[in-house]
Amino acid sequence: MDYLKLLNSIDSFVWGPPLLILLVGTGIMLTLRLKFLQIFSLPKALKLIFTSMKDEGDQHGDINSFRALCTALAATIGTGNIVGVATAIKVGGPGALFWMWVAAFFGMATKYSECLLAVKFRGIDANGDVVGGPMHYIENGLGKKYKPLAVMFAVFGVLVAYFGIGTFAQVNAITEITNLSFGIPIKIVAAVLTILVTAVTIGGLKSISKVAGRVVPAMALIYFIAVIGFLIIFADKVPGAINQIITSAFNPTAAKGGFLGSTVILAMRSGIARGVFSNESGLGSAPIVAAAAKVKWPAQQGLISMTGTFIDTIIICTLTGLTLIISGLWTGDLNGAALTQAAFSTGYPVIGKYILAIGLVLFAFTTILGWNYYGERCIVYLVGVRGILPYRIIFIVLIACGAFIKLEAIWTLADIVNGLMAIPNLIALIGLSGVVIAETKAYKDHLEETKNKD
Repeated sequence: MDYLKLLNSIDSFVWGPPLLILLVGTGIMLTLRLKFLQIFSLPKALKLIFTSMKDEGDQHGDINSFRALCTALAATIGTGNIVGVATAIKVGGPGALFWMWVAAFFGMATKYSECLLAVKFRGIDANGDVVGGPMHYIENGLGKKYKPLAVMFAVFGVLVAYFGIGTFAQVNAITEITNLSFGIPIKIVAAVLTILVTAVTIGGLKSISKVAGRVVPAMALIYFIAVIGFLIIFADKVPGAINQIITSAFNPTAAKGGFLGSTVILAMRSGIARGVFSNESGLGSAPIVAAAAKVKWPAQQGLISMTGTFIDTIIICTLTGLTLIISGLWTGDLNGAALTQAAFSTGYPVIGKYILAIGLVLFAFTTILGWNYYGERCIVYLVGVRGILPYRIIFIVLIACGAFIKLEAIWTLADIVNGLMAIPNLIALIGLSGVVIAETKAYKDHLEETKNKD
């Protein structure tokens, strides 16, 4: 039996028109009801990042808002930004990047809403830790009769952590890039990675957020500088690449070299699916850690969390996509990390592969840490705190095995469980959109009142 063919069939069904309409449609609906908040409140949101580095007095929560954002970014800024963009363009052509932008723009309103709701409906577990996320705002916001939907989300959340974004895709990317760049055997990399993940995750959220708070800003800055340098080297090709992205988004991309050609629908599907894989807007993952932030106003954490989608896709994925398109290597036979590495090497012949290798390893490693926490919170919702240790053991075992799964199967499986996880969360966002609007108004009234007092 051809399991890859079966997975592709399931993937095509899950990511068919209904889910794409639900995903983008929810973002459009929230954007309109919030009056394009992702545009007009983005400066405020970016400013809040720097004022959220300290705890807000005696507010409930386990970590400050900055660490909550960094932990969420740790989970989102990963292989999706490097390998995911490469596979999206390889399948859908340059136009796929345009549809990633569309998904990210409306996804910012989605991310704002889901993280706002996470703080609004959060609670405390048996260990005294803050719990929150879609499973909690589904049950406590929509009502007890919707608990099956909450359970559905939590089950799929564990599956994504185990078989989707959290393990296989990241481990495979790390082992492949280190082998290509440094010649280190896959078995050795898998062993070292397993030990490091075990050491950090034993400490729980505070340990994970501490690592994320230090690594994420540094790795994002290093990658940003490296790609900007690449674009400066090939500055004359940037306008043509942007034109190619926009043109290909609305016109079929012809077959060329190793590229088999792409329809507009394929570009749209590939771009949106990879965009969600990268920034996770609508997936319901970021709200799980946003709930632990020490903030008084749910809308404030919503704004801070919203910047994650902007940073992840609008900035980092765009930079990667431009690098791939300008290099012209996306039409060849390479794919995944090997494609992105080869593209970097056209601008940095000597050090290109090392820059990408370091960036990808850090990106993927922190994503593993973030998703370890997400899956753990889902397990706590399903079976209580007694499930934490068994969950962690299984997670670590899967990390050790992830290096030996085929790339095509990994991304297809990740797409499937991502889509299934998003469905209950999007339904909840539609049902609780009135709460989002009310909380947003309350926060804006508070800001206006504070401004008038000053």
